[in-house]
Amino acid sequence: MIEPVFFDTDCLSAFLWVDNQSLLALLYPGRIVIPAEVYAELSLPSIRQLKAKVDSMVTSSFARIEHLQVGTEEYKLYRKLVSNPDSGHVIIGDGEAASIALAKEKGGVLASNNLSDISVYVKEFHLKHVTTGDILKEALQKGFISEMQGNQLWQEMLNKHRRLGYASFTEFLESNKD
Repeated sequence: MIEPVFFDTDCLSAFLWVDNQSLLALLYPGRIVIPAEVYAELSLPSIRQLKAKVDSMVTSSFARIEHLQVGTEEYKLYRKLVSNPDSGHVIIGDGEAASIALAKEKGGVLASNNLSDISVYVKEFHLKHVTTGDILKEALQKGFISEMQGNQLWQEMLNKHRRLGYASFTEFLESNKD
């Protein structure tokens, strides 16, 4: 079975801001899951253009929106993460929490860049996890982009104030050799 990829707002928006969500559709056909909480975050009036891009992804069947159902294990975990985490854990945002809860309970991959908030949960729940850098690296390995195109996308994302942890895609690649 091919695992669903549960996108947090920060990772998904990195691709939306540079109008390159089609790369996600190439890499993860039929596997892109956007929690309803992430969709709500992308629906703010100040970033309405991102919501329109998500709507297009859903209409084209490249992605689907998933709602947490009250009473389910993922809903219970979500509520815990946003309101009453275990001792030593910080409260996290709705989009992050929904993505983590769904990835854990449904056996999927978590796509998030916000390592400071989520790394403890990735380890604790043994989640498979990818960042924007990992996604671009996979696109490079599959021949969908060149390193130069990856650097261009990276710079465009940085210009849109995305926090990626490295000054360039090349620097990311050098720091994350297999």
